Amino acid sequence: MSAVLRTVNRVLTALAGLVLLALGGAVLAVGCDAPAPSWWVHQGPHDVLLSNAERTRWREAGWWWPVVIAGLAVLLLLALWWLVAVVRRRRLTEVLVDTGDGEGATLRGRALEDVVAGEADRVDGVERAGVRLTGRRDAPAARVRLLLAPHVDPGTALHDLTTRALSHARDSANLASLPAEVQLRGVKHGAERVN
Repeated sequence: MSAVLRTVNRVLTALAGLVLLALGGAVLAVGCDAPAPSWWVHQGPHDVLLSNAERTRWREAGWWWPVVIAGLAVLLLLALWWLVAVVRRRRLTEVLVDTGDGEGATLRGRALEDVVAGEADRVDGVERAGVRLTGRRDAPAARVRLLLAPHVDPGTALHDLTTRALSHARDSANLASLPAEVQLRGVKHGAERVN
């Protein structure tokens, strides 16, 4: 999920939560005979949601229904876009391997991720490695997260990862290239006590 989509997702979720909390709290308070807030449209538990005058107020205006329908259509399209963007799978399920015979073969994406992560785990000083394939099946890319021991030089770990795990994965899957985005983090450790 891209950073922009994550931000939009969080903002929309927070706004929807705040609106629902405010409206639900106000309805609950008015329904329990609490004094209604000054901004609330209903004043008591027996008040109707829409009065007859409110329901028929814009019936004769020619612009009312096209505007309502257009607004609801825009809201529906935005909600569908949001749903598709959130639900869409980002992980690459298979990689197309060029076998040289014109047919090709497919390699499970999870299998390639596990192999790269396993080899990255064996790099000196790497405590834990996580790999995720993204992109298209004929042009995959890797997102690698490495958790490094405190004594490890990040440049050396990155060089070893590139020349070993990523290079072996690229060669074994017969890929022209395997671009990678690598995130390095150090293991947190407590201060040592000196006596």
